[in-house]
Amino acid sequence: MPGPFLWLEFLALFGLTPLLHALGWLPFPKIPLLLVFAGGCLLYLGRGGYLQKTDFSIFLSENRHNLRAITLRSLAVALCSVLVVLVWAPDQLFGFPRSRPLLWLAVMVLYPLLSAFPQETIYRAFLFRRYVPILRTDRARTWASVLAFSFLHIVFGNWVAVVLTIPAGWIFTRTYRRTGSLFLASLEHAAYGCVIFTVGLGRFFYHPA
Repeated sequence: MPGPFLWLEFLALFGLTPLLHALGWLPFPKIPLLLVFAGGCLLYLGRGGYLQKTDFSIFLSENRHNLRAITLRSLAVALCSVLVVLVWAPDQLFGFPRSRPLLWLAVMVLYPLLSAFPQETIYRAFLFRRYVPILRTDRARTWASVLAFSFLHIVFGNWVAVVLTIPAGWIFTRTYRRTGSLFLASLEHAAYGCVIFTVGLGRFFYHPA
């Protein structure tokens, strides 16, 4: 596909779609819309032969150090998040699991499947393969992934979600680039998301519409 058309596609998917949803001009629920896009991206990746064994393998000996690194980073994120809530709104610390334990448990189970994995499919695996002709360096693809991922979060209607997902997006992109594993990137994304919802910052990343 010629460059100009790829640019138009990129801007429509990663720029116009979140913007229209944030403005209320794309009246579809977030999760079903995300799943539709992710399904299309997986279909593209599968038909193009882009999905490799490394995308889904995790229980191999060579991934042990990656799992340790992800665990340590997740613990650091958890500690920092707890400290932020303690300073900013101590009454909200662990408020979600304390007040609605069954719903919290459902989120812990479903968030990795319905949010983290679809987002990593779109913003890492798909973006890094599909747009090589217009984003010709790893650096260009990395920053396109980070900024597009951050911009997605305008759908939640607050600047906190957008700002926090810049460093998070960089970490997820780095994990994906270093491991070649969609599974590991999704695992780290899921861990951070579950921490956020558990400690009391989830309201910045959730909107029922």
